Amino acid sequence: MRVKFQKGKQRGFLDLAVKRLNCVSLRGILQFGLDVSYDCLKNYYNERRLMDKIFFEDLCHISKIDKEKLKVEYLKDNWGQIKGGKKSKR
Repeated sequence: MRVKFQKGKQRGFLDLAVKRLNCVSLRGILQFGLDVSYDCLKNYYNERRLMDKIFFEDLCHISKIDKEKLKVEYLKDNWGQIKGGKKSKR
């Protein structure tokens, strides 16, 4: 599943997590054993990609952020996919 924040709030969430974890930068989050590459983390920060639910829950747990107070929407894994096998004209 994916987690969809309001526009501009995903970056704020990651900034709050960096502050609570007492890290110098965004790269410091990776030292806590989260299974995400730095490139993927940058895409989350720039809001190019929606955050994975497991990563979101792990980050909330590590940084002690109450996820119930955040206004997020959960989307299914197949969100954004198109239907394949379109019929062509014959």
